[in-house]
Amino acid sequence: MSERWSWSFTGADGGEVTGPPTTTAAFPSQSDAESWLGETWRELATAGVASVTLWHDQQVVYGPMSLEP
Repeated sequence: MSERWSWSFTGADGGEVTGPPTTTAAFPSQSDAESWLGETWRELATAGVASVTLWHDQQVVYGPMSLEP
């Protein structure tokens, strides 16, 4: 069974944010997903993402987590 780690992105209005720089790509591990977020959170915030949620397959691991400093 393959594991799939991914993020969902929410704007300040509570709606889903899509398009660059958000990604629907799956990550092979939680560490990879969190590293990606650590590298791109500022760009995401600039694009209107207010919070993120980490998913493992179809279950929430944690979140929503604010991107505000």
